[in-house]
Amino acid sequence: MTIVKIENVRVLDPITQTDCVETVYIQDGKRVAAADHVDETLDGQGKWLMPTMVDLCARLREPGQQQHGTLKSEGRAARENGILHVFTPPDSQPIVQDNGALIHGLVEKAMLDGGIYLEVIGAQTQGLKGQQPANMAALKKGGCSAVTNANAAFADDDVVIRTLEYAAGLDMTVVFYAEEPQIAKDGCVHEGFTASRQGLPTIPAIAETVAIAKYLIMVEATQVRAHFGLLSSGASVALIQAAKAKGLPVTCDVAMHQLHLTEHLIDGFNALAHVRPPLRSEQDKQLLRQGLKDGVIDAICTHHEPLSGSAKLAPFAETQSGITAFDTFVALGVQLVDEGLLSALEWVEKVTLAPATVAHMQARWQQQAGLVLLDPSHTWSLTKDTILSQGKNTPLLGQQLTGKVLRTFVA
Repeated sequence: MTIVKIENVRVLDPITQTDCVETVYIQDGKRVAAADHVDETLDGQGKWLMPTMVDLCARLREPGQQQHGTLKSEGRAARENGILHVFTPPDSQPIVQDNGALIHGLVEKAMLDGGIYLEVIGAQTQGLKGQQPANMAALKKGGCSAVTNANAAFADDDVVIRTLEYAAGLDMTVVFYAEEPQIAKDGCVHEGFTASRQGLPTIPAIAETVAIAKYLIMVEATQVRAHFGLLSSGASVALIQAAKAKGLPVTCDVAMHQLHLTEHLIDGFNALAHVRPPLRSEQDKQLLRQGLKDGVIDAICTHHEPLSGSAKLAPFAETQSGITAFDTFVALGVQLVDEGLLSALEWVEKVTLAPATVAHMQARWQQQAGLVLLDPSHTWSLTKDTILSQGKNTPLLGQQLTGKVLRTFVA
């Protein structure tokens, strides 16, 4: 067994709330006591050692969309950037419904091809068509702990209520990516000055807040465990805060890019900034940051959506939405620490223990988690060559970033 010694490294452990400089020994992705022999010694001066991360929302594109990414390419990108557990929505092709064999096959392939633990979120309705509840009992038996209708609309609110009652009876979490389709319609960007000047159809923030408000009433009535993913609006934070104050069983997350980027990036019809929910106003960004700092927002996810080059070549409104995010996740997290929004330990918790807690997999995560060695002061250029993901679709292309994973230690 290989034993690696890292001298004078800053250990950040959210489980024990440890933040101190130590010399550590690692074997099979775990810390061990001082060893009789050492196979490799690393200088940890100025570097951080933390657990591997948990991502609550990423699309890996396989099965069905391998032109954008595969379990091998995206699994490697996640793992080498310190992310070992990845949750994926069910809106791939074929749609992940109640096919236990398909779920198990995807999980096994993700580990064999990409070296990651894939966590599949099941379909909330049959075929994501929003008309009939999916077979959630079969999904749970197949290994799904949560269901969602992803970005698909429901036929009516009665369907939503029935699925929430069904999930509550099975002690499953329902994940909402809240957007009211009658308000969002065919929009693609935030309703603001930039969109108006460019004549682009909009998705106003109220499309998110109306949906969240409605779903929270249903959550209160059914007492289902609910998670609101990918918050983009400051007003949404206030709604979740009020729901938590009432004691409702709700959690939420935010995509890392919403904490850094705003609607101004779509200027010039920059399709690389086309993402759903859209990049919103500076005020929304600041309120999301405050919600994160205050603990209203439980976790940060990547919302990784790799796309081929051709997916961004059409006129803006016709391009596919999505930003590749595995490769920039750590650097943008380090930036939150450098800017003083979070301490290093607080940031680590938001991307490790907190999402594992949201997913009710703390014990399993602690057992399976490895360790990540990163250099928070390493400056590097984000180019198509330095992006490990098959997708190169990010508005950050060409920028200098600071903070990079040097090595991921896993069993």
